[in-house]
Amino acid sequence: MTLAVSILPEQQLAALNAAYREAVSRRRLRLLLGAAIFAAALVLAAIGAEVNLRTLFTYFGNFVSYFDRILTLDGGQRVWTDVGEWLWGWRKWLKMLGETLLISYVGTLIGATFAFALNFFAAENTSPAPWLRFLVRRLLEFARTVPGIVFALVFVIAFGLGPMAGVLAIAIHSTGALGKLFSEIVENADMKPVEGIRSTGASWLSCMRFAILPQVTAGYASYALLRFEINVREASVMGFVGAGGIGQELVVAIRKFYYSDVSAILLTIIVTVFIIDISTGWLRGRLFGKEART
Repeated sequence: MTLAVSILPEQQLAALNAAYREAVSRRRLRLLLGAAIFAAALVLAAIGAEVNLRTLFTYFGNFVSYFDRILTLDGGQRVWTDVGEWLWGWRKWLKMLGETLLISYVGTLIGATFAFALNFFAAENTSPAPWLRFLVRRLLEFARTVPGIVFALVFVIAFGLGPMAGVLAIAIHSTGALGKLFSEIVENADMKPVEGIRSTGASWLSCMRFAILPQVTAGYASYALLRFEINVREASVMGFVGAGGIGQELVVAIRKFYYSDVSAILLTIIVTVFIIDISTGWLRGRLFGKEART
């Protein structure tokens, strides 16, 4: 009897170990199978996109040599050896960079305003009617699906060269992007305050104002600041199609092979974007806590 009691736990332990090893083996097999499927899908996608590693490595030297050229002055010395000659047009570039920031600011503000007005109709828990939610969602999808630079090109054709085209393009794209983000915040809001206010006979607008809006305002502001960061980069590129900002000067330097000017303008844009990213991240953290900073 004593022997049976002493042997039984060992048998159970062996069975548990065998079950554990089998479970680990199955998990490894699933991981290997998933990795194989991912690798196969990646290879097929690369073939479909005509990604040729041989071409990449063959012409990689051209990529490196271009950076070598933009970091070299006309006299042959490196750009950092004569900063005055390298940044000779800093006054003009800063003026155009200021135009880029204004395009981003105005476009983001307009987009955030329209997104604020539309997001309640796009959210599933606050939209007054399903057909209205469907229409508003499709409108927001269209606004954010078409690339901003395409909108900018269309507006340049319609209204001519200048910042107005960039502002309109950023405003439309920001409306679509922020409208989706704002509506998702609303859909995660607590609906109990809405039910309480609605029980008093309040209108739909009053429910949104007094029950939903206090819950989502911080999230709205955080996403709007984040979108401003993105739009500064967008506005820098829109100058390529004549939509104002420093991008116009950059594309001229690229087309005319002013190599050192290309690196100087890129440095100006990069430093500005870094400062804005850090500043808005700090501001979001100060206003809304650490969670908004991530």
